[in-house]
Amino acid sequence: MNYFVTGATGFIGKFLLEQLLRRPEAQVHVLVRESSKDKFAALQERYGEAGSRLHAVYGDITTPGLVSAADFKKLQGKIDHVFHLAAVYDMGMDDATGDRINNEGTRNLVAFVNDLGGAVKLHHASSVAVAGGDFNGRFTEDMFDEGQRVAHPYFRTKFQSEQIVREECKAPFRIYRPGAVVGSSETGEMDKIDGPYYFFKTIQKLSYAVPKWLPLLGIEGGRVPLAPVDYVARAMDHIAHKDGLDGQVFCLIQSDSPTVGSLLQTLMEAAHGPQFAAKFELPAIPAAARNLANRLGERIPSSVGKNISKAIGVPVSVLGYVTNPAVFDDKNARRALKGSGINCPDIKDYADKLWAYWEQFLDIHAKVPKGAERKLAGKVVVITGASSGIGFISAKKFAAAGSKVILVARTREKLEETQKIIQMAGGEAHVYPCDLNDMQAIDNCCAEILKDFGHVDILINNAGRSIRRAVFESLDRFHDFERTMQLNYFGAIRMILNFLPGMAKRRDGHIVNISSIGVLTNAARFSAYVASKAALDAFSRCLSAEVKHRGIEVTAIYMPLVRTPMIAPTKLYDYVPAWSPEKAGDTVLESVLRRPKSIATPLGTVAAVSYALWPKLNDSMLNRGFRLFPSSTAAKGRKEGGKPTLEQVVFANVFKGEYF
Repeated sequence: MNYFVTGATGFIGKFLLEQLLRRPEAQVHVLVRESSKDKFAALQERYGEAGSRLHAVYGDITTPGLVSAADFKKLQGKIDHVFHLAAVYDMGMDDATGDRINNEGTRNLVAFVNDLGGAVKLHHASSVAVAGGDFNGRFTEDMFDEGQRVAHPYFRTKFQSEQIVREECKAPFRIYRPGAVVGSSETGEMDKIDGPYYFFKTIQKLSYAVPKWLPLLGIEGGRVPLAPVDYVARAMDHIAHKDGLDGQVFCLIQSDSPTVGSLLQTLMEAAHGPQFAAKFELPAIPAAARNLANRLGERIPSSVGKNISKAIGVPVSVLGYVTNPAVFDDKNARRALKGSGINCPDIKDYADKLWAYWEQFLDIHAKVPKGAERKLAGKVVVITGASSGIGFISAKKFAAAGSKVILVARTREKLEETQKIIQMAGGEAHVYPCDLNDMQAIDNCCAEILKDFGHVDILINNAGRSIRRAVFESLDRFHDFERTMQLNYFGAIRMILNFLPGMAKRRDGHIVNISSIGVLTNAARFSAYVASKAALDAFSRCLSAEVKHRGIEVTAIYMPLVRTPMIAPTKLYDYVPAWSPEKAGDTVLESVLRRPKSIATPLGTVAAVSYALWPKLNDSMLNRGFRLFPSSTAAKGRKEGGKPTLEQVVFANVFKGEYF
């Protein structure tokens, strides 16, 4: 079976190629621009051995004929299926771009198919956007030109390009209308911020700013026609190879599309944010008023629209979907897929994967304060525990400030992911895998770093292990104390001892130890963790006095509870106040820019003073917290969950950032 695919290097294209190449006999010819040879090479690498059955055909859909005469002659009469995916999928597109690529590109592709001859079939990727932005009612797969308004460049050109296929294609064709395509339901993979992703940053900020126990008031809104990219690709592949479906249209969406309100709730849950206690329906906008608003919107200069979009972080045209009255059906698609095992999953079943991928690979640009680049550009910064949590965010921020970031953690693959993310954002990062429980491994790692860079300007001891377990639950678990001390104390000291001579020789250096608020508050249930951090704290205070005259500074950050993967197993922490990783990363950056002796929250400072003056009163308060909050699942061997009581909520908010 021979295929010809346009837009293969695009998001849907990558997943469709994977499906086609699963057919052992498939030979896939990919239309590639001369300037995109590296993208084609990446495609071949993506599919491993199967990539050898990908064949580049150089050309451009905006050029009549698409390919050279010689290449066309090789393909003529030999192609069974043409998949046309190349298009601009962008709500911020302009008319000229849409006409050139979506319309003229489709017209050139149709002419190409007409000339191919043989038994070729055309599979055209259209969109639910053909219904326009304000169609009211159910838009079926059999509907097309219903007099709907398609003034926006994206809606207009998707409508017109489908019309070109319908009117000008002489070969059998099938049309696919995906909804708002989101990342893979299996891995979360996504290529850009688009559709629902425009709202992820706001949801993230709300999840950190608003306690989970505080209910929110939300909106219901219209329905959002979603589809994960892996479903779209599998459905297109299956339908394309099924007999008797020529001339039909297939809507590829979640059948029971979520409302805006339920979608936001699902995403908020994925972000561990609060729930919407109630939702209200926005009042319907009269048709006359909607038409007037649309006409006024069309008169707004594109530059003004772009400025508004930049200010709110969302393309103005996307906001229309909040009250979009259209509902789409996918009866044809479900009928064609019956018995195949291919179904569009519910967003609730994979939203966590979308969220995790977005946080890791799409939310990559770190903000740094003014003057940070001037002070930190070119500095060699070693960060332990750099593959997740505070270390990951800190690494992004130092890289954004121009530092040479040395990433240290146990797993190479995770470090390489972090390196890739930093490089995508324009930063510099280097990977040095190391088991920080192994003293010899630390020595080897440090020697390698010094060999490659000559010196280290800043060491951030961030790697750590936390154990939430009461002493009476640890009587037969002495290893808990040994392993926390091994990583949090001995591992950190070993790093310091390796880099200290170089800092002394250069008479400049900075050591930052990520300590814990528990060292100041003497948090119950964290005796193993707090003891290891307190040991490092005591060592550092002694060291600081010894190296002051050598130009070396030592800073301790008594970090409060931070919403990182380290605290995720304790579900209770979803409901108590915690810092965002972003705020924690800003604090680490601040510590290097200001070089203070220590950084603590107001609660941590007050607790330290209070314990010095009224230790028994402190014990009474901490004991109340100890009895109020249950032990972890691991400690008690039971299921943990449920919302906190009012007393727990009040206590947690009085002692913000404390570990319980």
